[in-house]
Amino acid sequence: MESTPVTPSRRSKRFQPLVTPVKTDAFVDKTVIWTDAPCYIRPTVYEDYQVLQEDEGWQPGPGMQTAFRKSFKRTKNTAPTSRKGLSARRSAVETETFEVGDTVLVKTQSTKHPSVGVIVSMWEFQAKEDREGDNPQMMVRVHWFQHPSELPRIRAKREHFENEVYFTLASQAILPPSCILSHCTISEVPQTTPTARKRSNWISTTAEENKLFYCRLAIESRSNIYYDFHWAAHRQQALGSSIEDLANGTCWHVAVETTSSRRRTKKRTKLQDIAEESGDDPVRDRDYENDEPPSEPDDHLIPSVFDDASDNETTLSGPIDDIPKTPSRKRKRALSTPKSTPSNKRALKLAAPTPHSKAALRKRTRKAPAVRVPPPNLSQEHYNQLQNLPPDPWLRAMHVLHVAARPDVLPCREEEYSRVLRTVEELLEEGSGGCVYISGVPGTGKTATVHAIVRELKRMAENNETNPFTYVEINGLRIPEPSAAYNLLWETVSGHDVASDGHLKTSTKEALKQLTKHFSAGARAGPAGHACVVLMDELDQLVTAKQDVVYNFFNWPTIAGSKLVVIAVANTMDLPERVMTGRVRSRLGMIRINFQPYTTQQLEKIVHARLKEAKEGLEEPPDVINADGVKFAAMKVSSISGDARRVLDICRRAVELVHPKGRPARTEDVKEVIKVLQNSPTAAYLRDCSLHERIMLASLLRCIKREGVEEIKWGEIENQHIVYVEVLTSEGDPSRKPTPEELGLVLDSLVASRATIVEDGVNAVRKPPRERRVILNLEQTEVERVLSEVGGRSWATALGVGA
Repeated sequence: MESTPVTPSRRSKRFQPLVTPVKTDAFVDKTVIWTDAPCYIRPTVYEDYQVLQEDEGWQPGPGMQTAFRKSFKRTKNTAPTSRKGLSARRSAVETETFEVGDTVLVKTQSTKHPSVGVIVSMWEFQAKEDREGDNPQMMVRVHWFQHPSELPRIRAKREHFENEVYFTLASQAILPPSCILSHCTISEVPQTTPTARKRSNWISTTAEENKLFYCRLAIESRSNIYYDFHWAAHRQQALGSSIEDLANGTCWHVAVETTSSRRRTKKRTKLQDIAEESGDDPVRDRDYENDEPPSEPDDHLIPSVFDDASDNETTLSGPIDDIPKTPSRKRKRALSTPKSTPSNKRALKLAAPTPHSKAALRKRTRKAPAVRVPPPNLSQEHYNQLQNLPPDPWLRAMHVLHVAARPDVLPCREEEYSRVLRTVEELLEEGSGGCVYISGVPGTGKTATVHAIVRELKRMAENNETNPFTYVEINGLRIPEPSAAYNLLWETVSGHDVASDGHLKTSTKEALKQLTKHFSAGARAGPAGHACVVLMDELDQLVTAKQDVVYNFFNWPTIAGSKLVVIAVANTMDLPERVMTGRVRSRLGMIRINFQPYTTQQLEKIVHARLKEAKEGLEEPPDVINADGVKFAAMKVSSISGDARRVLDICRRAVELVHPKGRPARTEDVKEVIKVLQNSPTAAYLRDCSLHERIMLASLLRCIKREGVEEIKWGEIENQHIVYVEVLTSEGDPSRKPTPEELGLVLDSLVASRATIVEDGVNAVRKPPRERRVILNLEQTEVERVLSEVGGRSWATALGVGA
């Protein structure tokens, strides 16, 4: 009978760690044979061969059927332990049989040690044109357990036993038999004492202990919610299911109670209590946890999840069509008449959350309040240094106004903070990947805002208010080359402990290969996959000629099930349009947030907020700088760049100038500081440069912004210089375009004064002159400011200063 073609349903594979990637021929294993006849045969559906169809060369044959089995046997050659003579070193043949319901160790990619799972079904494909002697493609479906070391690092920690594992609610994978390593045992009685709240070793010391694990809880790893669980009862219940449910593997899923169903049931029970006793207030809203029976002191004595109906447990009152369903709860009262024996049909018990998980669920179901900037972390080094300073208002003010001071309070960025926080939190809650592109000129609080967001997300995850995740920060200025970002990400994704084991000694090519396998594994998932948040700061420094690093980091979040959230921070708003190719721009997904330069009022607010912080703990401290002086500095900086670091530096130097005099800094002091800053050695040199030297510096700045990299080819600078001769020259300046030889003399002059650096060496000499690279050796913002002041409005417009 031909089956009606239907649209295949796609089951989410998120939050399932990855198994070693396999090819389609890996499902053909000559060392494995079936030990029984097919127990169930049905037409093949998409879910049976979806792993094989990842190979574009494989297609299901006509009339193909799926034959399910109950066990298979594997043979392997083992070397003997005897050392007497070469004749005794013959290999021995060892056989091992695996059946449905066996707990096994599975070879995985994301962790150094095997993962634990239970075999829930196994099958092969049968086609009409199959010939005798052909090796069938053998599939094994595994339901995962999870060890605490396979969970995200940033989560609500709990004590656990050394070899304790958690049964996942519905995390399964289809694997070849070669991924099954050996049998293991799941016990309901712990063999050791609970470990402290730290990442314990995955494998015990002896080989026997390696195969013995303890399970008392089920887990929903995406949200880090734990449920009371009885492994032996659940296994017995699943093995007793119908052959169709065993084939699909759905009978191994854990049905759990939901908060909404518990609350509705509790409200109905309370109304019945009111009718009988009329003693309680019908309007008062009680937490359902208060009505639970007291828990036993021994954590390992967990009541059965799948058991007969009992007095203290919640059961379903009707037939079960699908799980989970809203349970109906009936409380057995002391004076009530005993009810008749229920029907012989066994009711399915719903797994109840643990007390801590109940509290976490209540936190998440409450209406979310308005997002606020978190309170300052008083344990931070900045606040510790402030407390150790003498009660001198000027010294304390200079400390808080220093650019290196990193207070948690971020005034004037509440809107951007809220938007980025909500975006990242939604991606974590949905279990999906995504990219957030944050842009803005230097000094607009981009990195400080993102760091505050990460601190808040960590706090929420550790308090079980949001889903857990792993975090890694990649700064383009702190790595030797852009490709080194692969190593940092792979260390985090693979669960490597850098603190105890040091950095991984892998090449960038190997790290890229492993990351590509990890994020593109698709349905071949295992128990160690979880959400990962990556902060890519100074994205401008990670842009290369091939753009492969940026492309890969923006492409991986678009893969289904990757659970990778990338927060990219750059100094230019239109970097994707000017630098990246079309394929990279398309991967951004374009959740784009731009940080505008600070206005005068915002800069004043930032300075006053820091000065207020310096006065805390002092009795009637005097003002160290007048409000007019702060306003003048803010107006001066906002008209040029809006850089908060600049106005903080000006105010700090003004306070330092008047400190010996013991009076507050006035506007005249601020003007004097600004004059000194404008007459810096760099500014004095730029003012003495010739017209074409300044035009060449402006051309170099323009190429840097356009290309997104600091090293610019000399040919591009020449072309831009010719264009700027017509744009930046005034009426009294010579308008003749210089020759290439004359431009070479101008470049030599800049190189002699160390304003620029030209590529040198054996390889550089072999290049054509126009292919040699030039780099600016001065501070970019200072060059832009001085050239704009000397050249006027046309220069400021061309350089984009004050825009």
